[in-house]
Amino acid sequence: MLDKKRIRLMVRMASYEKTNAKQDQKISSYYKKDYISLNTLITILWITIGYAIIVGLAAVCGMDILFENLTIVRMLILGGLVIVGYIIVLVIYGVCASSYYKSKHNRAKQRVKRYYRDMSKLENYGKKGA
Repeated sequence: MLDKKRIRLMVRMASYEKTNAKQDQKISSYYKKDYISLNTLITILWITIGYAIIVGLAAVCGMDILFENLTIVRMLILGGLVIVGYIIVLVIYGVCASSYYKSKHNRAKQRVKRYYRDMSKLENYGKKGA
């Protein structure tokens, strides 16, 4: 006779294996701090590249206006604004990325724990049935 709880458990496990299992296993194989640090560093690297591209495009587009009234003081102020803007964007994205990857690691770890708990339940069902 088929047990409804056992079938539901097997369906839930199969659904998890089909959707999230590989990615969750990969994420949960890292220590939390290492996973957060690595992905935050990658995010900061891409933010730096993106910011440089945007500033470069803005400089090329506004080159005629920029060179029209350019003095050393204005150039220093503009450079300072670009650096301050970069630091602000970097801090905001760094904090957001850190909290995002922390929660992503926690969710993956919980799903993997639930999967292993379900596996042990399924194994116990097999022992009871035999």
